[in-house]
Amino acid sequence: MRRGVTDGPPSGMDAHAYYMGVALAEGGRALGRVSPNPAVGAVLVREGRIVGRGRTQPPGGPHAEIVALRAAGDAARGATLYNTLEPCAHVGRTPPCAEALIAAGVAEVYAARIDPFPAVRGRGLARLREAGLVVHTGPCAEEARDQQAGFLTRLAAGRPHVTAKWAMTLDGRIATRTGHARWITGPAARHEVHRLRDQADAILIGVGTVIADDPLLTTRLPDEDAGDGGPHHPLRIVLDSAGRLPPDARVLSPDLPGRTLIACTPAAPAARRDDWRRRGAEVLVVGGEQAERPPQVDLRQLLAVLGARGLNTLLVEGGSAVLGAFSSAGLIDRVVAFVAPVLVGGRDAPGPLGDRGVATIAEAYRLRRVTIRQLDHDLLISGDVEGSARGQAC
Repeated sequence: MRRGVTDGPPSGMDAHAYYMGVALAEGGRALGRVSPNPAVGAVLVREGRIVGRGRTQPPGGPHAEIVALRAAGDAARGATLYNTLEPCAHVGRTPPCAEALIAAGVAEVYAARIDPFPAVRGRGLARLREAGLVVHTGPCAEEARDQQAGFLTRLAAGRPHVTAKWAMTLDGRIATRTGHARWITGPAARHEVHRLRDQADAILIGVGTVIADDPLLTTRLPDEDAGDGGPHHPLRIVLDSAGRLPPDARVLSPDLPGRTLIACTPAAPAARRDDWRRRGAEVLVVGGEQAERPPQVDLRQLLAVLGARGLNTLLVEGGSAVLGAFSSAGLIDRVVAFVAPVLVGGRDAPGPLGDRGVATIAEAYRLRRVTIRQLDHDLLISGDVEGSARGQAC
């Protein structure tokens, strides 16, 4: 079986949690590849043996349940399905999965979560019960919720789920006083950054980072560490209010895999915008109509456009100005901070959030469901921002 997955759970482990964990692993391989749909995993089990597994395919392709049914064939009759989201019961780009499960003779279904999408929202499970299947919700509801966070945020707020990522020293600097930042963290942490890119629909930085570092913003992972189809290259977004991005920047290279979008304001010269388009980039003019000095890209308007296009997740890797702007606007849903055991000091060395900041600790953003991992000598601290948009969805 792939990646060490066996047919049955280890001794002493709850079988339902085990099989749902296998389904979550399947769903994880679809992240970044299936928007606007959620990344869902499915596993069919019969007599203690996995007979079929599947994950959501790109839009227009089959849902996870259908892939699992096709893999199982006749063995699906009498089997139990473990699915990370309620099977759909409506006709969208594909036929309803609930009807396919009934037709295949599946006997029992465990769905980690009810689908909050208005056309589903309990109707799939109701249809299965009506047809005589035994239906359960759970286990692993929180794990499934995490995996589907982008889908939930877009449903609740009409925009992608925003993860703010930065690497900083132990004394809270993302660069030295001269702006030097390569490399604060080690290879294991940088590998994890590329895994985050592999799972994101879009990645965003500011023009200052492009001018300072000239990054590629591609995903560099071996195939075995990436999701479906090898490394995924998210949509590259550069914020450039006034048109400072050089046309020869590497992020505009026509040889790069994936696509690049430049978000600017009317202050960006028309000739520079034409230069970007000739290099193959999409140019989106958002904000700057007010009396801002200097004009700024309207982040809410930009995220609304991305949400309308069906993008579920956005990874913000910008410098302190960009991260600070997202923080000030209340547009950060999750924080992923890499902390290196390094001290650089300096009053002028920047921290990760370059906005005005709060006046009192009581006003500070709080993270919940915090996790801490060690990556060689570095720490990875991540958590959800209290009150983020994802919490508004069921």
